[in-house]
Amino acid sequence: MRVFVTGASGFIGSAVVRELLDAGHTVTGLARSDASAEALTAAGVAVHRGALDDLDSLRGGAEAADGVCHLAFVHDFSNFAANCATDLRAIEAIGEALAGTDKPFVVTAGTPGLPEGRVATEEDSVDPESFSAIRQPSEIAAVELAERGVRSSVVRLPRSVHGRGDKGFVPALIGAACEKGVSGYVGDGTNRWPAVHRLDAARLYRWALESAPAGAKYHAVGDEGLPLREIAEVIARRLDVPTESVPPESAVDHFGFLGLVASLDCPASSTLTQKQTGWQPAEVGLMADLETGHYFDTV
Repeated sequence: MRVFVTGASGFIGSAVVRELLDAGHTVTGLARSDASAEALTAAGVAVHRGALDDLDSLRGGAEAADGVCHLAFVHDFSNFAANCATDLRAIEAIGEALAGTDKPFVVTAGTPGLPEGRVATEEDSVDPESFSAIRQPSEIAAVELAERGVRSSVVRLPRSVHGRGDKGFVPALIGAACEKGVSGYVGDGTNRWPAVHRLDAARLYRWALESAPAGAKYHAVGDEGLPLREIAEVIARRLDVPTESVPPESAVDHFGFLGLVASLDCPASSTLTQKQTGWQPAEVGLMADLETGHYFDTV
């Protein structure tokens, strides 16, 4: 299958690309910069120049492919609303190019924003009052493409997608601990974060591309919910700093952008996904990954 991948040079996207190539697919990756293009070429991927706001480029990449995996997103929380709108327009443009073809289109969403305080499932919808609700239109648009002759599916990623090269939430916790001299958690730290290894997530993307029925939603979740305090304790031990409870009203000052979501209790299950697909997490969990030490190599 000829697969067009947005976000192909990113932390998760590069793992998806390798998974697809190893399975015998041909991959073309969207590249906004020369650096991204060079990384894709080195990985054996054809380069399609463009960007998420270049809708003609997105349509062209999709039209030339047998399927699309959409992983690109601008991770700038200071412009989160604008970046969510860009994501929605990108999905709509790719959907237009694929309409009526029955080609697969795998779209990335997230478990953050699902109902708090209990283990969320694939059948749950985003809480409209949550911080992440602003991204929900993208997931809705992806699912609705099933009614327009697109074999669309959604892979929801948990708050932490971990592994070597991670630049997301766990490195932000480590960075805050280094800056403040304490490894913090919010309140009593019992709020739970789900997690998955990037290689496990990549395998689910490939399965969805190859086999998912139209309109399906899957959870790429390995750890259902790890208490933030336990994550903070491992970081504290590795950095030889104390742990400390951070009041909710001080979370943004302490953690930066992460403070907006650090107190949320948002565990999520992949039980239905595993039952429906046969996919199972095979890599180390987040706590074991932290213990391997690579997160602290440059600290």
